[in-house]
Amino acid sequence: MTDTSAPDVPVSTAGAAATGTTDWTGAAAILFDLDGVLTPTAEVHERAWQELFEAFLSAHPQAPEYTESDYFDHIDGKPRFDGVRDFLSSRGITLPEGPLDDDPANSTVQGLGNRKNRIFNDIVSAGVEPFEGSVRFLEAVLERGLKVAVVSSSRNAPSVLAAAGLSGNFSIVVDGVVAAREGLPGKPSPATYEYAARLLELPSEDCVVVEDAVSGVQAGHSGSFHSVIGVDRGAGRQTLLAAGATLVVNDLKELLP
Repeated sequence: MTDTSAPDVPVSTAGAAATGTTDWTGAAAILFDLDGVLTPTAEVHERAWQELFEAFLSAHPQAPEYTESDYFDHIDGKPRFDGVRDFLSSRGITLPEGPLDDDPANSTVQGLGNRKNRIFNDIVSAGVEPFEGSVRFLEAVLERGLKVAVVSSSRNAPSVLAAAGLSGNFSIVVDGVVAAREGLPGKPSPATYEYAARLLELPSEDCVVVEDAVSGVQAGHSGSFHSVIGVDRGAGRQTLLAAGATLVVNDLKELLP
């Protein structure tokens, strides 16, 4: 049921920050990205990718070194193996695809992706502390009776949610494993978000997308969603607005009255 207890929402970012109201108040569900939105694991992903490709490129001295911008330009928000392919393409490197369960020691697309996953899980195993402002926003959303789902390109979404103590809040999780099983293209396609809306038994128009990655914002913008809230964790406010965000905040607590 749509919540009509809050006032209509201004579209401008400045208005949202000043009044504490946003487009989410007129929706029936919030579809959250995970890494960088609910948990600071985007930073862990970034570290894992850097470790992976710095080591890989050491054997390819003719290729430009890995830089911080490579994460946002070629990897951020994409399914893992797409990130591998796109980064390698940026360096003019082509590798065999390899089987999905390829050994992480192998220099194949799947092997490199699995090696990155191993690095990521080694870091996350120590535990994950979710963003305080995101937890406060999630609590407010649930108190209003809105439905929620997590939509993540990561194949590790359930383990990250468990490590952050958030699993009990999300009965619907559409991650990389679900996308592969259902044959859904990854972000920037809106397909995974649209699938989450169907699982919630809601039209996309009633669902708000919350994203920190350019590809995720593009996914929300290209679908028929209620609105797209961008969270600037490093991509840049103007970049997220240009990608199609309805508004951009630095922290989800800014969306609270």
